[in-house]
Amino acid sequence: MTNPQFVTSSSRLTKQNRRTLWLAALGGALESYDFVIFVFFANTLGDVFFPPGIPDWLRQFETFGIFAVGYLIRPLSGVLIAHSGDLRGRKQMFTFSIFLMALATLGIGLLPTYLTLGPIAPVCLLLLRIGQGAAVGGEVPGAWVFVSEHVRPSRVGVACGLMSFGVGGGVLLGSLIATCLNIALPASQLANYGWRIAFLLGGLFGLLSVYLRRLLAETPVFEELKARQALANEMPLKATFRGYRSEIIVSVLLTWMISATVVVTILMMPALLEKVYHVPRLESLQANSLATLALGAGGVLVGWLTDRFGPGRVLVVGCPVLAVAAYTLYAVIQVSPAFLIPLYMFTALAVGVGMVGPCFMIEAFPAPIRFTGVAFSYNTSYAIFGGFTPLLVSWLLQFDHMGPAHYVVAVCLLGFAVGIFLCFRGAARRRN
Repeated sequence: MTNPQFVTSSSRLTKQNRRTLWLAALGGALESYDFVIFVFFANTLGDVFFPPGIPDWLRQFETFGIFAVGYLIRPLSGVLIAHSGDLRGRKQMFTFSIFLMALATLGIGLLPTYLTLGPIAPVCLLLLRIGQGAAVGGEVPGAWVFVSEHVRPSRVGVACGLMSFGVGGGVLLGSLIATCLNIALPASQLANYGWRIAFLLGGLFGLLSVYLRRLLAETPVFEELKARQALANEMPLKATFRGYRSEIIVSVLLTWMISATVVVTILMMPALLEKVYHVPRLESLQANSLATLALGAGGVLVGWLTDRFGPGRVLVVGCPVLAVAAYTLYAVIQVSPAFLIPLYMFTALAVGVGMVGPCFMIEAFPAPIRFTGVAFSYNTSYAIFGGFTPLLVSWLLQFDHMGPAHYVVAVCLLGFAVGIFLCFRGAARRRN
């Protein structure tokens, strides 16, 4: 795998570059915590922000609906942030996105509940969730672009994997804090004030990330573009559509696979284990923490494999492995919950195959429009598929407790097909 144009010796890892990568990963971890802590307290938020007495399935549907709305704003916010990132620099947009996230997360932690505000409470929760979605729209694509432009061409996959390991660390931190609060507080106190602690901590984490990102150095690739006066001379989104339509389509499909597998197997899993598969809350959160750690390791492994073998080959092998692992997990936990942790960890490790997506996108779009190309493809796909995944899975569960597994297997087949396409395209290019 090779990095696109405008990568020179200035991209080689130095002590400053390594420091930048670790600071970026830490900042990404803190921001991802802010975005996902919502789902770890989904059941509690449903209890306190919606009227009592409604059916559990409706409360869950409405809560995950608000969670999903955070994805719908991402294409617009992502393109706006990426536009500035391509024309004004990556670092500036990094700082802005985390500041917006911190404000929204603090707002949720301070928001009065349904008991105080009545029907206005869930509306306010929805608006603050939109603020979180707007922030994250530029964060994840920007993180991949940022770290990939600080490394040698042969290490792009590992760099993206390490960044996603940091993002996974934020998810793990959310799972651990949720676990600790559930251990320390009885259900009544958790519903009364305990959940607020998690969001207020998230706001403080966000403000810490703002400080950390002020210490980051701009990417060597962007500095070279600026020095050469080679920045995009037209709207980056217009240039992306004009010359890279097939790359957009493949990127959207690969992001569909990322969103489906991560949302179903990681973000929704604690609530599903508790409500659907009747696993105690504490046990489900502990299993989720271990699985999130395995997901981070899987992302780094897949990034390394993609650098070595290319995205097509990794998809062709990794997607069937994930499909079998996910189907086995959901089938076995219904009859033998004792196998939950090892099966869940192996499935999460296999979910790392989604790291092929960012590796492909970084290579697919040239440096002057890279941020915009990655952000538009990634966020559009997440808005369409990631945002509706919780709703679709909740609907499928009305008919079959294996509904989540069926959905994951379906997107793995999609990823396998994309892998075959990339293998054939790569072979054709080598012949020419």
